[in-house]
Amino acid sequence: MGFVTIILTGFALAMDAFAVSVTKGMTLRKVNFYISFKIAFFFGFFQGIMPFIGWFIGIRFQSYITAFDHWIALFLLSFIGLKMIFEAFEDCRNPELTVTCDGEIDTKELIILSIATSIDALAVGVSFAFLNISILPVCTSIGVITLLLCFLGVLIGKKLGSLFKNYAQIIGGIILILIGINILNEHTNFIYKMLN
Repeated sequence: MGFVTIILTGFALAMDAFAVSVTKGMTLRKVNFYISFKIAFFFGFFQGIMPFIGWFIGIRFQSYITAFDHWIALFLLSFIGLKMIFEAFEDCRNPELTVTCDGEIDTKELIILSIATSIDALAVGVSFAFLNISILPVCTSIGVITLLLCFLGVLIGKKLGSLFKNYAQIIGGIILILIGINILNEHTNFIYKMLN
């Protein structure tokens, strides 16, 4: 696997995490270096470690992983997306308690989002087991690329959040659900092409 291929793989795998980072940036009241780095670190860490886990598991469990990875991603992203939307409507019904955006980063939610957006990297890692590559540099590159893109994504999201204001949390929830549906759709299209 060449250097360019590794970089392109890193960018491709980081896109879902980047989109979620933009969403988090939109829904946070306060964004600083620490918060941006924390979000980026979680996404980068999971995006980097998942291919290694997939590579380690190898061919033995490939069919199990590819059979349900997309459903897990859809469920996790939709759950958090719907939670954000419901909380936004709850805030509208209780204006004296209105908090249009998250006050701080929920670490548990961040872990769930990181896992949901890196499950495809787990499946890609399984395919790495068939290649004669040095897995650690590949995983490190994927993790670093994801970290950098997600750090930028949070900052972009903060700018967008100031434009959408009260609608930021609802838009963010919808984006998460759409990402989950897109992951499911990509998997379905892949299976369809394999069968035809």
